[in-house]
Amino acid sequence: MDVKIEESWRNILSKEFSKPYFKDLVEFIRQEYQNQLIYPKGKEIFNAFAYCPLDKVKVVILGQDPYHGPGQAHGLSFSVREGVRFPPSLLNIFKEINRDLDQSIPSHGNLERWAHQGVLLLNATLTVRAHQAGSHQNKGWEEFTDAVIKVIAEEKDNVVFLLWGAYARKKAAFISDNKHLKLYAPHPSPLSAHRGFLGCSHFSKTNEYLREKGLTEISW
Repeated sequence: MDVKIEESWRNILSKEFSKPYFKDLVEFIRQEYQNQLIYPKGKEIFNAFAYCPLDKVKVVILGQDPYHGPGQAHGLSFSVREGVRFPPSLLNIFKEINRDLDQSIPSHGNLERWAHQGVLLLNATLTVRAHQAGSHQNKGWEEFTDAVIKVIAEEKDNVVFLLWGAYARKKAAFISDNKHLKLYAPHPSPLSAHRGFLGCSHFSKTNEYLREKGLTEISW
């Protein structure tokens, strides 16, 4: 696996790539792609960074794992390509946008349009074995993506972090309340969405904050 990551991210994360944990991770991932069916495709692992360079980041949405079904994962958290059925969590995200902003549910679940506007769609773990949720957890990805969050928290101002579920909430410790907005809600999965994700109004709250800071709102 070559670390083919967008230039602005590569420059600021260069120290991570030389650390022992990352070298071990690269070797593990290389073996996995040779011997297992892994999602997303190798060239899509770092798509979140490709679509949203560091200087563009205004919002971070943190997922846990890529989707592990065929044709779903393409390197952006919660997103699927056009023509792929909405996974339940993504459908609940669209339902909340519909309720919060009175927007119709879109015809497809490709969130590249969000990424192009400055929404970093980051999974804590960037790869997964087919049909085995969590199979690449605790291999080094979390240390890498923690470093990404720390870089954003330190280098940027006025970023909105949407922290959905207990796993994402743990990342809040890295993020200053004085510089950024952290919004918490249950995960949008069917197991927990009814406990407060549906009704959280995170999308209007995000835009209100961006507007207050003189930044362009996200067209959700």
